[in-house]
Amino acid sequence: MNTITAVDGGGGTVPGAAHGGDRAEERRTTEPVRFVALGDSLTEGIGDPLADGWRGWAALLARSLAPPVTDVEFTNLARSGALTTDLPAEQLAPALVLRPQVAAVVAGGNDTLRSGFDVDRTTRALDTVLGRLTDGGAVVLTACLPDPGTLLRLPRPLARPLARRMRAVNTVVHALSARHGAVHLHVADLPWTADRRLLSVDRLHPSAEGHHLIARGFHDLLTATGRPLGPAPAPESAEPPPGTLADLWWMATKGTRWVVDRSTDLLPGLVALAAAEGYARLRGTTDHQDHRMTTATTTALAALPPPPTTPA
Repeated sequence: MNTITAVDGGGGTVPGAAHGGDRAEERRTTEPVRFVALGDSLTEGIGDPLADGWRGWAALLARSLAPPVTDVEFTNLARSGALTTDLPAEQLAPALVLRPQVAAVVAGGNDTLRSGFDVDRTTRALDTVLGRLTDGGAVVLTACLPDPGTLLRLPRPLARPLARRMRAVNTVVHALSARHGAVHLHVADLPWTADRRLLSVDRLHPSAEGHHLIARGFHDLLTATGRPLGPAPAPESAEPPPGTLADLWWMATKGTRWVVDRSTDLLPGLVALAAAEGYARLRGTTDHQDHRMTTATTTALAALPPPPTTPA
């Protein structure tokens, strides 16, 4: 029987589900698998609702992280709106206390939506978190993320700066995943825009079906490493994608507040970025901004200290 206890980012305890066999004697002599998730709203589970909160891909994966005779202790520290710098500042210390054998670190999308985006700061924050968790003996799970401008169908002058930032974050995550030996899932490559059923009504977070797809993707990668696991998360029964009325209702009841909360910080910066994009386009130098971000990303990665060598 796999018993999962999920702890939300605010410290509340939410009882999880149990399934599997009843080999109690063997279970008592088997150390539970400790799984901790760090990140933002994607890992918190937004888009995959339960009666009293959110479930999400990490909780779905937790149910499959060990054979039926082994317990799984799952703690979700992810918080909606978290930036990469919030992970070492707020989530890393409680994660390390739990001594996880598996740790998920998925963040960076919110960084691209803030006016003060700094790829060097993002790089250093993620490197710190991945390094500390790996040094603690955890198998770390990472993911590259889809471009929010594309998901939200923003106009090109606004979408292109966001896409540039997301490419930079994903480049960093790819490099740091290799640096720390993380198990990396290419979430950005999943068919988010081709299959509307994978996105929730807000067009930014996965639907229940999308969260299941991410959980199964990580399960497949972990299976390939030879790690003993339980059965893969069962596919979510497909639901019709949200229609126009559902989209309008979400915007009227929740989306407007979401936009307003971010407009005070994001919109002025995006307007300036869009103006710069338009000016560059008129001058025929639209690739210059891309080159500057690429250079900044390369510089940020090159500035990291060498990883510690493992004694022979």
